[in-house]
Amino acid sequence: MSHSKERHEKNCLNCNADLTGRYCHICGQENIEPKETVWGLVSHFFYDITHFDGKFFSTTKYLITKPGFLPQEYIKGRRASYLHPIRMYVFSSALFFLIFFTMFKPDNIAKGDWGSKKNFMDSAQQLDIARDIALKAMRTSADSLEMINSFAAAKAQVIADRIKDKIRKDSLRKVKAVRHPDRRTTWFEASDEYETVQQYDSAQQALRPELRDGWWARKAARRNIELSNRWREDNKKFVRDMADTFLHMLPYLLFLSLPLYALLMKLLYFRHKQFYYVEHGIFFIYLYIFTFIFLLLYFSVIELRQTTHQGWIGWIEAALIIGGIYYTYKAMRTFYKQGRAMTLLKFFLLNLMATFAIVMLFIFFFTLTLFKL
Repeated sequence: MSHSKERHEKNCLNCNADLTGRYCHICGQENIEPKETVWGLVSHFFYDITHFDGKFFSTTKYLITKPGFLPQEYIKGRRASYLHPIRMYVFSSALFFLIFFTMFKPDNIAKGDWGSKKNFMDSAQQLDIARDIALKAMRTSADSLEMINSFAAAKAQVIADRIKDKIRKDSLRKVKAVRHPDRRTTWFEASDEYETVQQYDSAQQALRPELRDGWWARKAARRNIELSNRWREDNKKFVRDMADTFLHMLPYLLFLSLPLYALLMKLLYFRHKQFYYVEHGIFFIYLYIFTFIFLLLYFSVIELRQTTHQGWIGWIEAALIIGGIYYTYKAMRTFYKQGRAMTLLKFFLLNLMATFAIVMLFIFFFTLTLFKL
């Protein structure tokens, strides 16, 4: 029910039916004044999305404090007292990704490119900064000397590992070129061997038919050459653009994973005929809504720890992770009404299958990202 003023006239403005209450019994329209203020329009917007008149907050309270309770209420038909799960999913996911894209920006991800020389030098400089901070806490000259030697050894190890890795990669590339001069190219190597797609196609035509790349390998190699030529001079821009495209595909990835997880749950509870596929989907919709709320809290705690540099906040992060795991187990036990041992077994199997499924989805969307760039 909206908070707009009710009309004195008792006829429906939509279908002209005679009214006996606030709503029309024919078409369902509310009998309110058609003229609306700006504040009324804004409040109506928030009301339609979240039912801020109390239903949103009461539903959220039950969602957090009673795992599995809301999907159980939904399949029993007791729905009027709670915000509809689809509406709540849309609102919570929109809020989550709005904050998520603010916190995780492509520029920050691009800065994590440890393959560049600059960032490699930054890692060595970070060791120097950490050494200087640690030295201020030392009370004796012997402790200070030991600390200096420890950081010097760590810095030397970083440099040595970097050199070894570069030598190993160069050696492997030369050995492969000598031993397999006509072997098939891979996604990540095509751009190193060919500067243009035309060169790659010509090289493929020169090979024997059985040595030529397949349809997918050819498509991948050509795309890799195109990407390499476009971002050859700026690897960070490539990482930034790829991260930006991939991050904005995450809502679609999660939305696609939901019916897939419901199918996995259907397989786990295939003997329970009272649970239809849609009811498994309702269970996961509520679980996803809780996950959005949980992740916002978790990311906030991480941000607090990084801002305040208080190590003890890490214990709160660990407690949240344990609580999130327990919540899913408890929700399964409440909703499906099985014993602890069987619920734990299916909880383990669900996570195993879900991990495999989400990895496949990540690979699919990552590949799609490369072709969308």
